[in-house]
Amino acid sequence: MTQKNHSFHIPVMGTGFTIDTPLRVARYGISSVISIVDDVLVEQMRKFYSETNNEPYEEIRAKSEDSRARRITAYLNLVDKILKRQVKELQSSPFEPGSEITRYFSMLPAGELKENYDTMLETEDPTSRLEQQAVLREKATPGSIDVNIMTKVDAAKFRGKTQLAPELSDAQAALRGYAHSTLESAIIFSAGINQRLYSYIATFKDFFPNASGDIKKKIVLKVSDYRSSIIQGKFLARRGLWVSEFRIESGLNCGGHAFASDGYLLGPILHEFKENMSELIKKLFPLYSKTLANKEKVVPDQALAVDLTVQGGIGTCSEDALLRDHFNVTGTGWGTPWLLVPEATTVDDTHMQRLRSAGKSDVFLSDSSPLGIRYWNLRTSDSEVARRERVDANVPGSACPKGFLVSNTEFTDIPICTASRAYQKKKLVEIETRKLPANKLEALRTYVLGKSCICHDLAGVATRKNSLEEKVTPAICCGPNIINFNKTATLEEMVDHIYGRISLLSNANRPHMLIRELELYIDYLKNELEKVSLDLSDRTLKYFETFRANLENGIRYYHELGEEYVTEKQEQFINDLEDLTKELRSISFASLSASTAVTA
Repeated sequence: MTQKNHSFHIPVMGTGFTIDTPLRVARYGISSVISIVDDVLVEQMRKFYSETNNEPYEEIRAKSEDSRARRITAYLNLVDKILKRQVKELQSSPFEPGSEITRYFSMLPAGELKENYDTMLETEDPTSRLEQQAVLREKATPGSIDVNIMTKVDAAKFRGKTQLAPELSDAQAALRGYAHSTLESAIIFSAGINQRLYSYIATFKDFFPNASGDIKKKIVLKVSDYRSSIIQGKFLARRGLWVSEFRIESGLNCGGHAFASDGYLLGPILHEFKENMSELIKKLFPLYSKTLANKEKVVPDQALAVDLTVQGGIGTCSEDALLRDHFNVTGTGWGTPWLLVPEATTVDDTHMQRLRSAGKSDVFLSDSSPLGIRYWNLRTSDSEVARRERVDANVPGSACPKGFLVSNTEFTDIPICTASRAYQKKKLVEIETRKLPANKLEALRTYVLGKSCICHDLAGVATRKNSLEEKVTPAICCGPNIINFNKTATLEEMVDHIYGRISLLSNANRPHMLIRELELYIDYLKNELEKVSLDLSDRTLKYFETFRANLENGIRYYHELGEEYVTEKQEQFINDLEDLTKELRSISFASLSASTAVTA
């Protein structure tokens, strides 16, 4: 795996937005993440890029043997092949204005490599200048082509009513597709532990140290707290698998699925990691090395490096610096703002305009996901508009063309999706039989009808943009941070914004990312209380008391942090903290004791 010359990455965003991002930015040293959930989209994009790059293409049909894994392997190999060609062309391009190699070095952050480049530009002696250029060309290394598997997207496969072998499940087939690829990169696992999937990793050699002690394919875990990192890290270490990076993501201040914690805020979570990272490595390495020895594999002399990265709502260079300098994170993920960079991510023109004009009410934390996890949604997306139109026409639900999120067996023996027409028709009939007050019945109907076909619609931006599908209603899962950016940006402009060389912010009153997350958690608390009042949740009084106590602990921590370490708009940070403290204290739990939940 090459040395990264940029310390930020572009995280996975849905299935379509970053499906080809490495082909757009990796040659400039920028790492990004491809979702490998949707093998249908993967195959479509392989055909598209094979044709545009004069590469041979032979279709891998859906019903052919192990098609899901083979499609993923073939696409990743193609991306790897094209990128290597791009890098070779970049490294051989002239050092002149507008060239590929000049773009590469111009975007670098301050540091030794950028200084070496500047020194070369100032060198007048032709021989010395050429010698320096030769060294720089070798150091113009690409970003990593990483991939993501959401561990909850692991639907079993059936032939008729017969369930197929576990290794043919969605997540295991996707893992196998990556494991067999030529990539030397990392796989990011998100959405919690999947023991069956994690055990399966150990059947592939690329996840173990080679003769030189290097790991070709590294493991990255998205975790919500320190305890989760210990549990998952130990589980993998006992199988001889090393976690090379723990990636912390804000529970609410991020795009896509929102895995809300029980009121634990990002700052205190990062503080716990900062205090305990060395101890964590000490706990994992003995388990790891013992298993490697038992398996008669290469055992490293000492514990391997473990990176700590963070993502979720970062909007300024100052916030990025706070995360690095105070919490000792080694990298950051910038997601949502990249949706406004056509050179980096895939968004069709219609939705690019809607993202630019999105206001606070346009981006909402919805119940759209069939997984039953809260989900950030753009209210003006074609997917949401189409969903509402189907409800109004009394034909709700989707035809479920891909089936990646099937999980419900309430009415069927074989799992179906809660966003499907089949499920919603049966569920609406069932809830009408309940003797519920009108307001609670309507709330339950709204919840059921709120589910969207995100596994198909999230690919829509890519298939529409590249003219691969005519009838498609794209879904947009941007995070709430999008409302602070309102212009289309070039690749250079976004990189310059991240490094503080320019500002792309459109909202001068934007709250600090940590404050915004606290605000979102208070809104979430209110929403969960409302669900209890409507009998849509079985949350207990103890849950809410714990939730508020955790928020209060976080607020106390932020007071200390703000007074000592927040340098950008410190007064606003403290004032916002005071206002949110008052709002939190005003929330009453008095009505909870009499609540009785109805299962949605």
